Order: sequence, then structure tokens, then C-alpha cells
Amino acid sequence: MLSWRVVRGARIGALGRWLTVVAAAGGTGLLLLSALGWALGHQQPGASAGVRLVWCVLPAAAAVQLAAVAGLAQPLRWPGTGLAGVGLGRRATVLVGAGSAALACTAGSGLSLLGFLYLRGDLGGVPYSGSVSQVLGAGHRLPAAGVVTLLAVVPLGAAAAVAVRLWQPPAPKPGAGPAGLPWGVALTAVGLAVQVSAPRGDALPLPSGLGAVSAATVAGWVVASAGMVLAGPGLVHLCGRLLALHRPGALRLLAGRALQQESRRTGRPLGLVCATATAALAVHDLQHGSGHRLGPLTTFAAALIGVCVLAVAGTALAQAAGARARSTTALREIGAPPALLRGAAALRTGVVLAVAVPLTAVVAAFATVPATR
Repeated sequence: MLSWRVVRGARIGALGRWLTVVAAAGGTGLLLLSALGWALGHQQPGASAGVRLVWCVLPAAAAVQLAAVAGLAQPLRWPGTGLAGVGLGRRATVLVGAGSAALACTAGSGLSLLGFLYLRGDLGGVPYSGSVSQVLGAGHRLPAAGVVTLLAVVPLGAAAAVAVRLWQPPAPKPGAGPAGLPWGVALTAVGLAVQVSAPRGDALPLPSGLGAVSAATVAGWVVASAGMVLAGPGLVHLCGRLLALHRPGALRLLAGRALQQESRRTGRPLGLVCATATAALAVHDLQHGSGHRLGPLTTFAAALIGVCVLAVAGTALAQAAGARARSTTALREIGAPPALLRGAAALRTGVVLAVAVPLTAVVAAFATVPATR
């Protein structure tokens, strides 16, 4: 509880991160409970309930990633003189970080349970009778074990993710570039090859009546997305090196060095944004081809994933700006014009977008090949 007592007096950025984690965990809990309610409301659900739970993996993973990023944004890195002074060693630091993330997700899961029970009419009100009433399972008793199991997924996943990241050894030597670019490119290429060669199938129905895809298509997208996330730091570092090549001026040198230094911090969130954008483009093409509109639950899940991904990227950018604050202050003190700093920021953004946007478009085009041929 120590970290939460500190959070009460934290800045708006820290409070905003934790409130976003609570909201994301709550939204994911509602999706998981809706899958359970749909199974209860149908006498012979068959494999549909399992398929609904499978698609809930995506928002659950996004919520866990957001909780992990919020937990790692706290000043809990070990060793630290301040933490050691109050008796917090490495193990205690890991427990505090993991406990904070789990507590935030548990609060969100608890709110989702209250909201779900209210919609079902279990809290004394009238059951909701709108367009999504079929997923509430009103009139059927909720199994306590199933509810607890589903709502524990995000808190336990967040705690494990934070603990693993905090237990990792110290950061690599300064100046060393990320080593994941070749592996990321290889994984992306393998995933695209699997998607292109995957046969059309109906093993996994898509939400909102968008058709069905084969398991190989989904596996290929997962592998390609993992490759994009893994290649992100190396790609950002490579952009920085290219900017600083061949007698750079002050503008190119500042932009290039900043990209190289921030590649480990912003690369993976950039890859995650690209992977999410490829999925969004693929879903848009499928929706346009099938003529079906996204249902309310699918739209809610897509919005939840988008908010989580953008929050992860925004947190990474804020941390990068904070790490760059001392250099920016030093440049201003020696008389660097503000236009130079603004130009360097614009150049960094433009170069990264010039690489990320075509990459996202290519991966998205390959992702829709099995569904359109």
C-alpha cells in the first residue's frame, strides 16, 4: 500500500496512467463476463463461448501491457539509494511494483463486476433490455468460480508482467544499439508468408459476422505482430543512424542522436502501434467486403484496445521527453534557438512516420490476402 499512498499526492500524469489502467481492466472484465453471460443464456452454446473467450485475449493482453507500462513508469528500479535507505531491496521492489499493478487491475475488475450485476438486475434493479441484453445471461445464476477465474486474468497477468520486467538485469551499455532488428524482420517475414499461404477456412469465426478465418491466418498475424514489436527498437535506432550520416548539421545530428538514445524506450510501443494499425486496416477491409457493421461489443473491444495502445505509446513518449529534459535545458542555456529544437522534434517524427506508415500498409495488405482471394 506504500506506493498507493504516494500516488494520492502524485502528479496528474501518474494519476491519469493508473486511472486508465483501472478503466482498461474494467472494460476487459466486462468483455470476459459478457462471454460467460452469453454461454449461460444459451442452452447449447457449443464452441461459440470458447471463440468469444479467445477473442477476449486481445483486449486482455492490451490491458495487461498498459498495466505493466504504468507499473514500470514508477521510480522503482533497483538498485536505488533512496529505496535502499528505507529497506527496499530488489525483491521488495519487485513486489511493490507487481502489487501496485495488480491492485489497480483488481479495482477495475471489481467495478466491472458491479456494473455487470447491475445490468443483469441482480442489484435490485430492472435487467437491461437493449441490444446487448443477450450477453448478460439474466435469470441464470452466475458461477462464482467462473467469475473469479475470469476477473483474475488481468490482475495476475499484470503482476507477472511487472515482476518479470523489474527482475531483469540492468540496462545495456550506453551507445550499444538494440539487437532485435534481424530477428524482428525474420519473424515479420515468416508471419506474412504464413498469412499469404494460409488457406481460406472457417476454423475461427470472426466477431460481428465478418466471416471466418483459418487458424493459420491468425497465427501468421500473431507472428508478424510480434516481429514488428521486436523490430521496433532496432528500426528507430537505424533511423537515427541514417539521419546522422555524412557530415550532419546541427538539426540532423540532434534528431539522429535523440532517436538512437530513445530507441529502446519508444521502439516497442511504436511496433505495437503499427501492429494494431495493421489489424484495424484488415478489419476495415473485411467489413467493407462483407457489408456487415461492427456490433456494439466488437466496437467496444476495438476502442478499448486502441485506447490501451495509445496510452502505452503516450507513456513512452512522455518518459522519453523527461529523459531528454536535461539535454534540452543545456542546449537552451548555451543559446540554441527554439526553432532548432522544434525542427529536431519535427524531423524525428517525420522520419519515424515515413518508415512506419509504409510498413504498416504492407503488412495490412498481406493480412487481407487470404480473405479476399
